[in-house]
Amino acid sequence: MSRTVMCRKYQQQLEGLEAAPYPGPKGQEVFDKVSKRAWGEWLKLQTMLINEKRLNVRDPDTRSYLSQQMEKFFNNEETEAVEGYVPPPA
Repeated sequence: MSRTVMCRKYQQQLEGLEAAPYPGPKGQEVFDKVSKRAWGEWLKLQTMLINEKRLNVRDPDTRSYLSQQMEKFFNNEETEAVEGYVPPPA
């Protein structure tokens, strides 16, 4: 049986991650409070931000920026838009 969490993005019980996505307290918090679905959606947005804004993930300022955007995403706050992105039709 899969593990479920009360997802902070969707405010409902959903399938959880299989392991913490990275070490430390922040990784544990994501493991405990973010669903597999929300994490996958965040990874897609993060990839678009990195690619479109040509971010260097080794730069501490970039990591801080991505962390701030991640918090906004999981709290259902507005994140920075990716320029030129047009979502596919429903």
